[in-house]
Amino acid sequence: MTDQRGLFLYGIVPSDVEPTPDAVGVGDPPGEVIAVQHGELAVLASEVGLEEPIGRPADLTAYQTLLDGTAEVAPVLPVRFGTVVTGEDAVADLLDAHHDQFAAALDEFEDRIQYTVHGRFDEQELISRLLAENPAAADLAEQVRGRPEAESREQRIRLGEMISQAVELSREAENRQLVEAAGRFAVRDAARPPSHELDAVNVAFLVAVDDEDEFVGAVEEFAEQRRGLVRMRLLGPLAPYDFVSAHQLVD
Repeated sequence: MTDQRGLFLYGIVPSDVEPTPDAVGVGDPPGEVIAVQHGELAVLASEVGLEEPIGRPADLTAYQTLLDGTAEVAPVLPVRFGTVVTGEDAVADLLDAHHDQFAAALDEFEDRIQYTVHGRFDEQELISRLLAENPAAADLAEQVRGRPEAESREQRIRLGEMISQAVELSREAENRQLVEAAGRFAVRDAARPPSHELDAVNVAFLVAVDDEDEFVGAVEEFAEQRRGLVRMRLLGPLAPYDFVSAHQLVD
């Protein structure tokens, strides 16, 4: 029985975009990345077995690496990770069905890239500040200090609730202040859900290439002001994962 093959889709690009010779696709072994052209559009794709399991960490890394590298030189619409079609005819059908939307979106993302700002509170520093500013929390901390957990369960629960509420309120303030500080150098921003209970900020920004330096400078200044309280990371440049609509992602 022969292995049935299909095409794993990465992203939609203008028809003149070609993958670099060293581009690595998903699968084991990795497939060769090609550009399937149709009219003014193309889809970056690679061949995979239709029964081949896709979803290893290496596959996600290959998907993101290809898209992020493409976004640095050309507009690209990420296709939802794991999308596999039966062949080039299916690609043509996809591009025909959404041609105008894809073309308009590619125009929107011309010379624009995504940056994601992620920060996490230092737990001990956050708790220290909470206890210094909140007498009720400080009193509860004193009540549980040195006592067995079973004897101080109620106080520990109340203190934990206070800490959780403080994290939530601080997170809302930090995200708002980040957008105020760096958003003026971005075309759009999109709040992302916390990935950890101690997340301080998690926001994606769509940034014009001409404004990259000013944007990065604003983020660095924001991070410096919170040194010791928040550990910040700036991820990018990236493909515009957080700024494509549902039909552009291709379900």
